[in-house]
This record gives sequence, structure tokens and C-alpha cells, in this order.
Amino acid sequence: MSIPNAPAALPPLKGGALALLTFAAALSTFMEILDITIANVSIPTIAGALGVSTSQGTWIISAYSVAAAIAVPLTGWLARRVGEVKLFVISVLAFTLMSAIAAFSPNLTTLVIFRVLQGLVSGPMVPLSQVLLVRNFPPEKRGAALGLWAMTIILAPICGPLLGGYISDNFHWSWIFLINIPIGLFCGGTIWTLMRKRDSVTSKVPLDIIGLVLMVVGVGSLQLMLEIGKENDWFASNFIVALAVTAVVALSFFVAWVLTSHQPIVELHLFQDVNFRYGVILLSIGFMTYFGSVVVFPLWLQTVMGYTSAQAGVAMAPIGIFTLILSPIIGKNITKLNLRALATFSFLLMGAVSFWNSFMSLDVDFWTIVNPRIVHGIGMACFFMPVQSLMLSNISPDRMAAASGLSNFLRTLGAAMGTAISVTMWEHLATSHHARLAENVTVFSASSSEYLSGLQAAGLSQEQTYGVIERMVNAQSYMLATNEFFLYSAFAFFSLTGLVWLTKPKKMMAPVAGH
Repeated sequence: MSIPNAPAALPPLKGGALALLTFAAALSTFMEILDITIANVSIPTIAGALGVSTSQGTWIISAYSVAAAIAVPLTGWLARRVGEVKLFVISVLAFTLMSAIAAFSPNLTTLVIFRVLQGLVSGPMVPLSQVLLVRNFPPEKRGAALGLWAMTIILAPICGPLLGGYISDNFHWSWIFLINIPIGLFCGGTIWTLMRKRDSVTSKVPLDIIGLVLMVVGVGSLQLMLEIGKENDWFASNFIVALAVTAVVALSFFVAWVLTSHQPIVELHLFQDVNFRYGVILLSIGFMTYFGSVVVFPLWLQTVMGYTSAQAGVAMAPIGIFTLILSPIIGKNITKLNLRALATFSFLLMGAVSFWNSFMSLDVDFWTIVNPRIVHGIGMACFFMPVQSLMLSNISPDRMAAASGLSNFLRTLGAAMGTAISVTMWEHLATSHHARLAENVTVFSASSSEYLSGLQAAGLSQEQTYGVIERMVNAQSYMLATNEFFLYSAFAFFSLTGLVWLTKPKKMMAPVAGH
């Protein structure tokens, strides 16, 4: 991705105008990322309203994330053609329009289609919001500005379940998307009013159409395979096999093409830099693991623990407490901190919290669920900016935009894949545990016979007693699956600590501007 240079004819914004620009840019970023997670706790509600299964309902999340990831590499080309300010405003207003249309979807297919369109038009919003901030803040204040901006990246996935849960329990699910309308109109109108005379220069640059097609086909096939594999018995299905082959072939040709193209849609040569290579891995796997827990956690609370959507959102929200406090502080002091030590602390802490979560049971109270989320917020606050700064510490200014675009593409794609993989993994683990637990419920088991007799003595019929046993086995199966899922998440976070020390950061003179 390559972003055009901004004109220098006008003096930079100051005072109230600069504060308003910061607020509108951060709010637009918040709105875009919020839409990845606001539907998380609402999936059971939306799925029930549209007559589909909960697992099918996760398409609402992953379809949006994949589309947004695919659109990001087009940002540089589009910005050069129409101007970065104009592109940002068009993206925000188109996103608002797609949100409004998605709210009136009569079925899952229609909703997924408009979520895809919503993701496609949202691609330029996050990288361009950061560009607008970097170019309008003096160098000595960019760290604090980027700290506030990074805070929206982390807080949005936290506020999404809280807001989505409240809406699902008190209003129609369509309000999840309708709330974007006033926000989008405000952000688009504000940015246009403040920046329309400060747009970047435009030029005609070629688009890597072949690379784009290969990327769309490869990534789309891979994500679709992950989404519907379980429902189609994985590789026992010819369709799943075809998707897997298509993904492998398309992505293989994609890598070969962009490595030899003069105008590649993504710059893979950046991976030759050790800091960028390991930084992208840390960022992508970190967000993949985090987003997996963001999806599984509310599903567990609602389908197993009996929480309402709003209650699940409240249980998840405390992760934002320390994130809100620490992110601006870390951003302001980013050049003074030991980035590798801070990132290591982050992964160790998030791994420890995941390990903590792996000891939950069906009788845990609200605070036992919430306390790990509070501690997790410290880890998230210490994760994003240090890893991003490590990743971009050796990138020259002329390659910064390309590096930022590629890392954003892989981070967003990691979040989308984390959603699909985590739900599939969680349900597979639950099925395995259910089979093992059910083996012990037989007429030959003294404890089973005694329990069944007790239920029947309490006035339940034979069919009712079997129903009670089935619900109990099912709940325990998903509880064990949840614990095992968080145990694997802990191992993933712990393993990332070793990669941190493979980077070789140098002393930073100014905050790294990239996304």
C-alpha cells in the first residue's frame, strides 16, 4: 500500500480544530472495528431470528473481517486516484449506507452479503484515519495521538459485546447496525469540513489486478473452507476438498506473482527485515488468539451459563478498564520503553489469564468470570503499540505505508481466521467430550442408575429424566471444551514470548506511525 503525500500549502490544524479531527478520526476507527465484534454476543439472537444455527451465525463476523482485510491493500491505489481525504469520507459514508441496508436483511444470506460489502468499503478507514492524525500532529505529540488512536483499536472489540448485548436484550437486533448511521454521518461530515482543502495530490497509478484476483480467490476459499468445513464433514466432502485445493493453488500463485511483480498489491519483500517478519507474526497470531477468545467467551456464557446478551457483554467489558488507562501512557512514552520487555510481559500475562480461564466450572459466580478479564486488560494495553513499534522500527519512511498496509491486512485476516477456527475448534472439542461423557451414562453404571432413579422418584417421567441427563452432559461437554480452548490459547500466548526476542530493535527517535 502506498499513500500519497499531503499538500503543504496550508498550516497544520491547531487547537479545537485539531481536537475535533482527532475525535472524528478515532471515532471512525472505533466504529469500523466495533462492527467486527458488536455482533459477537448477538449471534444467538440474530441466528434465532433468522432461523439458522449459531455456528452459521458466525458468518456475520468472519465475512465482514475477511472483506475488510482484502480491501486494505487497495487503499494506497485508491488514495492516489481520488485523494486520501475524499477516499476516507467516501469510505465512511459508504460504510454507513451498507450498515443501514444490512439492518433490514430478511435472512442470513442477505445479511452476510451486505456485511461483505460493509467490510469492502471499510478497508481504507483504519489506515487513513491514522495517516490523517500523523500528518496533522507535530512530531513531539504524535506518540500521545497514536496512543489514543491505538486505544480505539483495543477498546472497540471490548465495547462491541457490551453494546451488542444491551441492544439484543432491549431492542431489535437491527439496531446493532443502525447506530452506525449518526456516527458515520458525523465523522464523514466533520472530516470533510476540516480537511477538504487539505487533500493529497492525485495521480493515475496501475492496479495489480492479477494479484488482487489471486488474493481474493485464495483468501476467500480458505475462509469459506474454515467456516463450513465442520458442517460438511471436512475432507469427506468434495466441495471442501475443492476449496482447499483452490486456496492452496491461488495463494501459491499469489506469493509467486507479488514477489516478481513491479507494482505488487502487497510488498512481500518487506519480510526480509527480521523485525517486520517476526512483528507481523506476533501481531497476527496475537490478534487471532485474542479474537478467538472474544468470540468463544460470550458464546460460552450464553449457551452454557445461561447469561443474557447484555450480561455476557457486561462480563466481557472490564477488560477495557486498564486498557483505557494505560494505552495513552504507553503511547506517550513509547520511545523510552524497552519494547521487547513490554511485549514479553504482555504475552506472559495474557497467557496466564488464559490459563486462569481454563479452570472455570459450571458453578462459577460473576466475579470469578470477570476478574481474569480485568487483568487481561493490562496485557492488551501492553501488546499493540510495543509490537507495532518493534515491527516497524527498521522500516524506512518511503516503505512505511506499504509495511503498514501489509501488517494491517494480515492482522485483520488473522482476526477473521481466529473467529472461524476458534468456533470450529470449540464445537469439535465439545463433541469429543460429549461422546466420552455419554459412554459413562449406561444402565450398567451404578451411579447413573441411582441418579436416574432419584429423578424419577421426584416425579419425572423416563423421557424427562433422559432429557435432564442430556442437558447435563451437553453443558459439561461445552464447559470442558471451553477450558481446553483457553488452555490452548495460553500455550499460543506463551509461545509468542520466544519470538519477541528474535527481533532486533534499535533506538527510536520518534513514534512509529503505522498500522
